[in-house]
Amino acid sequence: MRDQEHGTGHPGRRLSTKEAAELLGVKPETVYAYVSRGQLSSRRVPGGRASTFDAQEVEALARRNRRDSAGSPGSGAELSVRTRLTFIDTDRYYFRGVDAVELASRHSYEEVAEWLWTGRLEPGATLTASEPSVAAARRAVDALPEHTGPTDRLRVAAIAAATTDPLRFDLSEDAVLATARTLIPTLVAALPPRRHDHRDQGPLARRLWGRLSGRDADEASLHVLDTALGLLADHDLAASTLAVRVAASARAHAYAAVSAGLGVIEGPLHGAAGGLAHRLLLEVLDQGDAGPVIAEELRAGRRIPGLGHRLYPGEDPRARALFALLEDLPAAGPALAAARDIVATAARHAPLHANVDLALAVLTVSSGMPSTAGETVFAVARTAGWIAHALEEYGERPLRMRPSGHYVGPKPPRPLPEATEA
Repeated sequence: MRDQEHGTGHPGRRLSTKEAAELLGVKPETVYAYVSRGQLSSRRVPGGRASTFDAQEVEALARRNRRDSAGSPGSGAELSVRTRLTFIDTDRYYFRGVDAVELASRHSYEEVAEWLWTGRLEPGATLTASEPSVAAARRAVDALPEHTGPTDRLRVAAIAAATTDPLRFDLSEDAVLATARTLIPTLVAALPPRRHDHRDQGPLARRLWGRLSGRDADEASLHVLDTALGLLADHDLAASTLAVRVAASARAHAYAAVSAGLGVIEGPLHGAAGGLAHRLLLEVLDQGDAGPVIAEELRAGRRIPGLGHRLYPGEDPRARALFALLEDLPAAGPALAAARDIVATAARHAPLHANVDLALAVLTVSSGMPSTAGETVFAVARTAGWIAHALEEYGERPLRMRPSGHYVGPKPPRPLPEATEA
């Protein structure tokens, strides 16, 4: 029988895996992850397969886990998030252990999404919107001012679609997957088409093309767009994905979690970076030389869009894959040459390589798309990854992403301030 008199810190006391997990506030399997990382030691039970853990060691680890990165006590935040979705290596990345570039090159965006959500490859997978959700989303989007940006339209569409789904608070895996398979095509259908004769038929890439370009799409161009969607479906804990996981940790439904991601993606250092690269590329094409354009960017103290990525010391593997496909599009030739000029010119100033934003800019510029098209592609594509992360987070302890602030203000208590006269 366990000794109930002593606290967990009693010398020599051993904890079972379940007890250690409860003290740490994690799942039992995570306790062994701490062991593999050298943060805990374990001892095999004589004659059995189970392990026990030193109570004092577990308690010390629990205290460390409650501190935030600034050293403030009492934090419930986890400084890293366990995920089975995306692993980023030096010059490549993987979706559930499979090379993401190879996956997106050989399979449709819909199939990549299903792989992220379920870990199963579903040949011929399709995403179909429901008529009520599309109708509600279009009414809401059509009521917005004409100058409204694409991310605002998508965010409004997501909330409007949620109002038509009375089961949106069901966070079971099957229910969330059903939401995912209708929400993404609803978002696309809610965007205004570029041509009056556009029809929502075929793969998602074809439907999205009609919202981005007034030109007819050949199969090679559609393949580039479809591959771009697959490549961008997830990228570990980017800022928008972290926002989605925080929302899911609070048990927000999938529509609200996606809306949280859309709220973050508009930043110029995230989804909106594609628009900056698009405009830079147009300037270089207009002047015929990247030199003066880059010089002006540097003179103004601005970072050069489309170059460099904090996770890849070399070229972004997503950019590399898209550039290879774009070389087969005759219409992309001038924009490709301008992109290479930008990279070569900037390399004289700093060892920077192309990232996916520059590759997307080549696609959007050469296809007659607006500067916001890259942001739209990014947001639609990433919705698949956001829902995959929300699904993971629904399986974790609720509200685990609740850090404590590291207070640095005046020491309390202070007297109540006196009101000042106007």
